[in-house]
Amino acid sequence: MKPYKSQAHIHSLNGEMDEITIIDKVGDNNYIVDYKGVKCHALFNWFNCTYYADDVYSIVKEV
Repeated sequence: MKPYKSQAHIHSLNGEMDEITIIDKVGDNNYIVDYKGVKCHALFNWFNCTYYADDVYSIVKEV
């Protein structure tokens, strides 16, 4: 998978939108993303077509 940029709701910003880089798809709806140097998990909501990145509880130590 080639990394690409997108907008996402960010957990540490209380759901405000900011830019992320999607690095890899690791499950059915589980993505590894980079948000300002922090690698974390994200999911995609098909109902409103947005990503939700959890940079608080689901930080990835190694990719």
